[in-house]
Amino acid sequence: MKTALKLNVPADFHLRNTIMSHGWCELPPFHTDHEANVLRRVLTLPSGKVVLVSISDAEGSLALDVEHRQKLSSKDEADIKHQTSDCLRLNENYQTFYTVIGKHKQFAWVAEIRAGRLLRSPSVFEDLVKMLCTTNCNWGATEKMVGSLVRLCGTHFRDDYYAFPTPKQLLGLSEKFFREEIRLGYRAPYLIEMVESINNGQLDVESWKHSNLPTPELYKELRKVKGIGDYAAGNILKLLGRYDYLAIDSWCRMKFSKLRKRGKPVDDEMIAAYYAKYKEWQGLFMWMDVTKDWYEKGRPSQS
Repeated sequence: MKTALKLNVPADFHLRNTIMSHGWCELPPFHTDHEANVLRRVLTLPSGKVVLVSISDAEGSLALDVEHRQKLSSKDEADIKHQTSDCLRLNENYQTFYTVIGKHKQFAWVAEIRAGRLLRSPSVFEDLVKMLCTTNCNWGATEKMVGSLVRLCGTHFRDDYYAFPTPKQLLGLSEKFFREEIRLGYRAPYLIEMVESINNGQLDVESWKHSNLPTPELYKELRKVKGIGDYAAGNILKLLGRYDYLAIDSWCRMKFSKLRKRGKPVDDEMIAAYYAKYKEWQGLFMWMDVTKDWYEKGRPSQS
């Protein structure tokens, strides 16, 4: 069965440049057709139904073409719109960011192309797991880990489309399985502990999305999760709409060196000093800086 839905977007939203913002668009359950500018996503709804949503531009709004096996209720349709809006950050206000951007000529391009929204997953849990899979490895390894986790543990929709596994679906799976089948390596016990803590109610990661904690306190909460270090916590904060932390890794160091220091060696203190003037937006300024060429190339690139 198919259902066509429409979703209103703010005037400063740009679908392609939101898809392009983050490597998540290359990781399932996201599937990106860069040529057609269509983002597909398998969603698990609160009702338990699994659907495949194809998102495309539709003259100032978004067209959501939904494939589903069971009839959708009005609540299901509202949940599809909500999850899609959440992934694309449609309910967040970026006018303050664009005002700040306007004071810095070298970043004027960001507002001109309506960039700045960073694609995220429907759940904080999924973002945490994916971020864990980016630590201490290259992007190819991340793609393999996430692909295996989704394919072997997520609910199958059709063809190569699977939902991201829920904490309940991962509960009870062995460390051996995560190490040998998913190839998580040292991350396996961290994922197991996270899943167990969520399922027994000790850890409520979804509450972070609407937390009133000051950013430094929220950062400490993220760091309490085993496997989530400085880099991962800083990036998760960006996906929560907090940009106070830079989240520097080897790739960011390499890009900064090429962009700002003519390829000369750089350290984190040097990078931090450069972006400090952007204050609470420094993490987003840095990310826009090091990914500028993505928008020129037409897709994310780890080169």
